[in-house]
Formats: sequence, structure tokens, C-alpha cells
Amino acid sequence: MAMDTTRRFFIKTGVAAPILYKLAGPKPVLKAAGPNDTIGLGFIGVGIRGSEHVTTFSKIPGVRAIIAADCYDGHLAWAKEATEDKIETTKDYHAVLERKDVDAVVIATPDHWHTRMVLDSLAAGKHVFVEKPMTYTIAEGKQIIEAVKKSGKLLMVGSQAKTSTLIAKAREVAKSGVLGKLNMARLGDYRNSPEGAWVYPIPADASEKTIDWNRWQGPAPKRAFDPKIVFRWRCWWEYSGGVATDLWVHNLTTIHEILDIKAPPKSVVAQGGIFRFPDGRTCPDLLVGVMEYPDFILEITANLGSTRRATETMVAGSEASLSLTRKGVLVTFEPTPSPIAFYGLNGWPKALREQYLESMGVVGGRRPPTPPTKPPEEVPVEQGLSHNEWFIKALRENLPSPESAEEGHNAATAAHMGNLSYRKGKKIRYDAAAFKAVEV
Repeated sequence: MAMDTTRRFFIKTGVAAPILYKLAGPKPVLKAAGPNDTIGLGFIGVGIRGSEHVTTFSKIPGVRAIIAADCYDGHLAWAKEATEDKIETTKDYHAVLERKDVDAVVIATPDHWHTRMVLDSLAAGKHVFVEKPMTYTIAEGKQIIEAVKKSGKLLMVGSQAKTSTLIAKAREVAKSGVLGKLNMARLGDYRNSPEGAWVYPIPADASEKTIDWNRWQGPAPKRAFDPKIVFRWRCWWEYSGGVATDLWVHNLTTIHEILDIKAPPKSVVAQGGIFRFPDGRTCPDLLVGVMEYPDFILEITANLGSTRRATETMVAGSEASLSLTRKGVLVTFEPTPSPIAFYGLNGWPKALREQYLESMGVVGGRRPPTPPTKPPEEVPVEQGLSHNEWFIKALRENLPSPESAEEGHNAATAAHMGNLSYRKGKKIRYDAAAFKAVEV
């Protein structure tokens, strides 16, 4: 029996080659739309991210960019240029909602505006695509979830992980059980540049003449005009959740999708600070959190001052680990640990040591050889539609939202809990029944 155990160890460690799932083949496109399938879009916020949405959605067959709202003249001028003057522009987002030829609204504004604009859009009978994070506070999640149900409209949160075919493959691997018993996951986002820390350039014409400052502030506390805030708003608590709601949320959505998580974490502890960019910002440039889920512990980091420029997604199981790399999804099978405790024999008399090794089937007292490292077996994964295309597909085919209000709430709430823990210096627990966080 002892010899059989040892043989199983050799056999298993000798065949466990990693598997790398890589995107392959041409990227699919949506079919051309019929005359009755044309979808009119209105855009609220056409800055850095919003301008990308105007460009991307406009390339989808059967989609018309009808009107754009923004508080800065320069953004509106860009929208005119980008669409060859085909799009209408306004500084009042309500003008977008009043248009009967607008079927859906794309919201890409600072976080503090998201909920109000989502609720107003649903009340106006519009479908909604809203950038992550879905909410500025935890309580807002309940408002949006209830409003979506009441409206019967489609709401999609814009996190690419929910429509990625690679993430779908990672989810398939995790659900197969090949990883064994899960115990932890690690997520990270590491940057080291002013642009990565949102120190974006400020246009030369930025002033109260070109920016409707009162309208831009909206529900936020009133303060004197400052162009840095308009173009670098992610750095201040009044308008954003900083690295947690901008970077954590992407990674949290990814891990929630891979591991089929349907709720925020039970509790969160986070620490951080401003180490790399002491430029007047109030949100930390480093935030590290530990999140408690029912079946595993999650470590999550966002660091804007790290020379290790990378993103990290890793799931650890008792039989294998899963990682997202620049090349794809890597599954590494862990060899079964040797049942022979060689290190523990240090200090034993020779006779006792030999007796133990003989009982374990080891001949000559030699340690089993280290299994050879094998290159990953590469498995192709078909490319999928972009999350912009998925939004249009869901509208045309009456499909469920690729990222629902509930899913957006779960990811955003985990990030909000991290911010609360950091700011209060306490462990934060989630009260699911009350839709709120509680200090522990």
C-alpha cells in the first residue's frame, strides 16, 4: 500500500501540463440591421470614456448617435467633429431624455451623477447603458434595482468582463471543479504614471465661460470653480470613489463572473494612503483590501505608484490555480504533495530514518525527482462581441442584461465597503437585508 501511494505521486506530477486559453480567429460583428431595427442613442457625458462610446456605438450597424450632452463646450465641439456635424449637442441632459427618437441613453459622467441620471432616464422610458461604478453610494443600488424592475427597461453596466469570451472560459473552468476546493483569490491593478493616476491635461480654454460649473457639480457639495476637478474628478471623494470604484470594480466584476458570486462580500478591511501623488487629491493612490466571501478570502490591490505595471487575477484551489495573463487564461495544475516528509526527518537517527523511508516505499533513501516543467498546452477561444455590441444585441433580441443592476450593485458595493473601511479605519460588514454597510 505504501508503494502504491508513492507511485500515484510520481504519476500525477509527471503529466500535469498547464493549459493556456487564448483568443483566436476573427472578431465577430453584429448582423446588419433592418430598417425597423435602427436604434437611436443619446449620450450624457462625452469626455474621455464617453467619447469612446460615441465612436464605438456609431460603428455598429443600425445605430444612430442622435444627441450628446456635456457641461464643457470642448467636449460638445468634439462630438460635432467626430460625427461630421450629424449629432445634436446640449448642456442639459434632460434635453436628451425628451427626444422621442432616443431609444437608449449612454451615461459616462462623474460617479456622483450616475444614479440621478439613471433614474431620470428610466422614468423617461429609455433603456440605459451606464459606466461603472453603477452607484456613488451603497444605498443608491436599491433605488436603481427597484427603478429598473418598475420600468421594464434594459439597464446594462459597462464592465467588459461580463461579455468577455476569455472570462466566460475562466468561469467554465472554475465551475468544472478542476481547481479543487477554492480558498483564496488575488486581484491587482498596478500603475506608475501621471496619466494612470488620472493627472490628465487641462484644456487651455477651460473656464467658467466654457464649462457650466454649477450644472457639472449637480448634487455634489458646492465649491469654487476649479478646472482640475472637472478633468481629474476621480481624485476627489465628492465626485468619485477613487481607485476602488474605478479599478477595483473592474476586477471585482471579473472575479464575481468567474466564481458566480451573487452578492457583495460579507466583510471588508482596507488600508491605503497617498504615497505617489500628493497633488491635493483626497482619494488614496494606494488601496489594499481583504474581503470575506462565504467560501474564500479575496485580496485586492490598486496601486498608482508601482513600478510593477500590470493587472492580476488569480484564483487558488487545492488542485490547480487559474490566472488571467496578457496571453489569456492560464490554468496551472498543482502536483500532489509528496506523502514523504523528508524535511521532517532532520535530526532522526539513521536507523529510524531508514525504517520510515522503507515503510513509505522509498528505495535507497532518495527524494523523488522533481517533475519536468512542461510548456502550456494552448487552446483557442473564439473572440466575442464587445460590450457595446452586446448592449445593442440585447436591445434588439430582448435578451437579459449582460450586466444587470443587481450585478452592478454587488461589484460597486464591495468597492464602497473598501472605501468606508479605509476612511473609518474599521472593518465593514454588509447588511444585505438593509442594503447598507455596518461598522464592526
